[in-house]
Amino acid sequence: MEETADKARARPLLTVVAAVLVNAQGEILLAERPEGKAMAGLWEFPGGKIEAGETPEDALAREIYEELAIEIAAADLVPFTFASHSYEAMHLLMPLYLCRNWRGEIRPQENQKTAWVAPRDLGNYPMPPADLPLVKILQNGVGL
Repeated sequence: MEETADKARARPLLTVVAAVLVNAQGEILLAERPEGKAMAGLWEFPGGKIEAGETPEDALAREIYEELAIEIAAADLVPFTFASHSYEAMHLLMPLYLCRNWRGEIRPQENQKTAWVAPRDLGNYPMPPADLPLVKILQNGVGL
């Protein structure tokens, strides 16, 4: 067990932030990772990396605007849960926020596909390993 702990400590920590965008019908927006990015073709909750000096909420609002061309106020982001997952090259920590309010029409900016998905159908979309435990939480209706 000590060897495993040493191996985990050797991985850099990458903190990213993501949103569960929920529409009036209770559906959740998923975005497909575009070609050329790691894990291309997998579906995920929109978001991205936190830049130096940013709060998680500011980073999420920026990333959502860059990816989907909608504006989200930090006050519209409700902390929900988080993912913690070890990949081979790094350990990912991902706070996940619920968001039901935004301004503008969703227009993917990175040629990615998007889909509004009922929580019960989230398992039909292949996702990165870090996102899989979040699917079960959302399917149980916690916080929705």
